Amino acid sequence: MIHYLLIQNRQGKTRLSKWYTPYEDIEKRKLSSEIHKLVNSRESKFTNFVEFRTHKVVYRRYAGLFFSVCVDPTDNELFCLEAIHLFVEILDAYFGNVCELDLVFNFYKVYAIIDEVFLAGELMEPSKQVALQRMEFLDNLA
Repeated sequence: MIHYLLIQNRQGKTRLSKWYTPYEDIEKRKLSSEIHKLVNSRESKFTNFVEFRTHKVVYRRYAGLFFSVCVDPTDNELFCLEAIHLFVEILDAYFGNVCELDLVFNFYKVYAIIDEVFLAGELMEPSKQVALQRMEFLDNLA
């Protein structure tokens, strides 16, 4: 189960976060800071998952952004990496070569995409085409 998803830039600014487990605001900021320090300091030759407190953090870097998910220690790391990659592929197809500014200025669309792909911390929609069709349907409603 995904406890939270963070998208952070290299400077440590959290561009987007989705929390599936309740935390206090102070704890959220502390977790975001600790995870950024953890993933930003790791060399690229190391694996993209690391033990963190009582959970596991699986992350992937795309250009200047870190996509990190905190999962249970028993979850499959490769499945989490594939879920991150699927999410980024959907973002890329929707925005057309997604960048950090797309996330900042269209955060409500990014949250809609997250809600289409993940439900209560689990992968809900594994099909990129279906998720994009649903987003197109939502765009046509507006």
